[in-house]
Amino acid sequence: MAEASENEAPRPEERIGLHNLRPAPGSRRPRKRVGRGEGSGTGKTAGRGQKGWGSRSGAKRRARFEGGQNPIHMRMRKLRGPHMKKSMPFEPFRTHNQTVNLVDLEARFESGAAVTLEAMHAKGLGTRKGIPVKVLAKGEVSKPLTVHAHAFSAAAQAQIEAAGGTCQVIVEAEGGGLPR
Repeated sequence: MAEASENEAPRPEERIGLHNLRPAPGSRRPRKRVGRGEGSGTGKTAGRGQKGWGSRSGAKRRARFEGGQNPIHMRMRKLRGPHMKKSMPFEPFRTHNQTVNLVDLEARFESGAAVTLEAMHAKGLGTRKGIPVKVLAKGEVSKPLTVHAHAFSAAAQAQIEAAGGTCQVIVEAEGGGLPR
């Protein structure tokens, strides 16, 4: 028998379509019918055990119930008031940006240099990928620089232009630049 099956030509694989889709063998089981007599294995108390709160009608085990200890939604901090920065919604709605200060640009770049995102990254500034860069006015800049960034604070832009430099706002395809 084994030889005959080896000599047979292999059958072409049947194409998969809506007419022959079925779940993998053993992946679906019939639902457990509880309380249908002792012979079923889940008769009498129907898997609820003997006495206690879980055996009573109306008892539900809440997924968030922590056995009576202070639940997590009460342990977490309360963020109240729309005027507070910390009351802003958490991820993924919070705006993210990485800041670069004028004092860093002054220390790392020569006079007349083009400060692009790649140049900043090479000098250790704005290293997080995919997060917009905003230039802030901490420190002073005394040399003319051409700075490319997603956003500038008003004071930083004024200082760069006062030193004879220019500010180039990078507008990306999605979402655009950051507001000031």
